[in-house]
Amino acid sequence: MRFIAKEAVVGSLNGLLFATLLAVGVVLIFHDWRLGAVIAASMVCNLMAAALAGSLIPLGLQKFGVDPAVSSTVFLTMVTDVTGFLTFLGLATIFLL
Repeated sequence: MRFIAKEAVVGSLNGLLFATLLAVGVVLIFHDWRLGAVIAASMVCNLMAAALAGSLIPLGLQKFGVDPAVSSTVFLTMVTDVTGFLTFLGLATIFLL
């Protein structure tokens, strides 16, 4: 549990750092703070999901007797893509429409 909590904190910090930089860039380019906020929130959610999935998927695969080096990248890519699309499009629908 300590390892998973540490990964969640690292994912959150990475998300906040990159989300802040990206949100500032979006606001400067598009002059819309709501779009910057949506992209920042989506980035934080996506990087947190990636950090958690990047630690939990290999542990789960190893527990089931599957080599994590072979198949964890496919699952991790799927999790980050789906999370990114759903959070961005969902937040954009809620706050921008």
